[in-house]
Amino acid sequence: MARIAVIGAGMGAMAAAARLAVAGHRVTVYERAGTYGGAVGRFERDGFAFDTGPGLLHLPAVYRDLFVKTGKEPLERCVGMTQVDPASRHVFADGTTVSLPNASRAGVVSALDAALGAGAGERWGGFLNRARDAWDRSRRPLLEEPLPADVSPFDRDPYPALRSGLLRRAATTLAGVGRRELGDPRLAALLESYALSYGFDPATAPPSAAVLPYMEQTFGSWYVSGGIRALADAVYQRCLARKVEFVFGAEVTGVVAKDGRAVGVELTGGRVAEADHVVAGAPVPSLYRDQVLEWRSQDEWPRYQSAVRTGRVTVFLALRGARPGDAVHRTVVHSADREDELDALAAGRLCDRPTVTVLRPDDDLLRPDAGHEAVTVTATVPGGGAWASDNLWGEDREAEAAAFADRMTAAAEAAVPGLRERLLWRVVRTPADTLRETGAYGVPGPALAGAGGTLLPAANPAPLAGLYFAGGWAHPGGGLAHAGMSGALVAGLIVEGADFRGSR
Repeated sequence: MARIAVIGAGMGAMAAAARLAVAGHRVTVYERAGTYGGAVGRFERDGFAFDTGPGLLHLPAVYRDLFVKTGKEPLERCVGMTQVDPASRHVFADGTTVSLPNASRAGVVSALDAALGAGAGERWGGFLNRARDAWDRSRRPLLEEPLPADVSPFDRDPYPALRSGLLRRAATTLAGVGRRELGDPRLAALLESYALSYGFDPATAPPSAAVLPYMEQTFGSWYVSGGIRALADAVYQRCLARKVEFVFGAEVTGVVAKDGRAVGVELTGGRVAEADHVVAGAPVPSLYRDQVLEWRSQDEWPRYQSAVRTGRVTVFLALRGARPGDAVHRTVVHSADREDELDALAAGRLCDRPTVTVLRPDDDLLRPDAGHEAVTVTATVPGGGAWASDNLWGEDREAEAAAFADRMTAAAEAAVPGLRERLLWRVVRTPADTLRETGAYGVPGPALAGAGGTLLPAANPAPLAGLYFAGGWAHPGGGLAHAGMSGALVAGLIVEGADFRGSR
């Protein structure tokens, strides 16, 4: 039985902890905050409740596997889960709307033909066929296996982009794929919205990001009763049932190394907790920036999706009045000026007309009574850090952030008519809040091949022997399901060692 010290109580770290405890190891989780879940948090006020992280679950098989492998009680006995149908409603700049059914390829094609005109569904369906090829080529090495020592094969993009133009060149970005292959600016906006929702800039994301809409439209979108925070509650309870120990309010200030191997963690005050293995669930860049892991030059930092420079602004809206029975759970209101939105992301500024995602869950657990409604609105924005030289999310920019939230709220009215007349209060969260709570401005996306390998996260085994990275900044990247996969990979590497080849 080995002693395992886990830094942070995020979803990936807890997924690793539960699996390691079932394997017979003694696991202790050290979390600097007063609660678990990492980015999967909750904000509560006046009987309203909101998820501070993702609002929907994709690839639920990841957490079904976790619960099966760590106990007799399956996931569905621990949380209530329902498929969201329609999966999403889209409001385009010209006023056209379309509702896309959940996990129905034929239904999506039919809906697009009806809303956008004959042939739109066929073009989208052809695109999804090519996206499926990219998924099949990259799924196992990018999701189910540890990253190999030589990652150069991932520099090549697996998406079989159509070649067009005089020189028969293929598109080199997801935005280029939309322009060249979909033939309708609304379809291109639909495609780009998937990249934005995962924190990628469509103008720089590689064509392999086509796997994102393929994944959602193939495997579906699920809602957890009580919000995604309820899933974090269930994973935490599973850890406790497997005798994982949690120490909250315990900030790890350093990883202790001896003879070139991690042998414990140092806590505030100088106390050392010895360990045979250390699992770091905190964001990889913050571990190095805060000198939790010693380094002499930034060249020593492992890869960690440094090309992702986006964050999220989230607006919680407490509304008077009942949620209409025909309200759609998720509506994407597309920007009226797509070019300006993408230019703003590249330039590190806030655009005038953001694309927003509006979530209206029909859940009594999130509102004080049936006469009120809790609505969440999100937009992808420039993040922060060294590249954002103007300190976009500094305290002196609060007025600019509030004005941007005003524009988000105005856009959301296309999904919630009469929203501003119903508004009781709102709360705005920016990348500065993300930094305070998680140690990073940005929200990492899933691992993607192509783009010269810049969208590959850190490998699970760290440069220091005995240390492993888990969570959204580690392989296979960000997102709720991917964080769960990282926990499975880390547990497999510790339990099976060098012979571990991934999930079967």
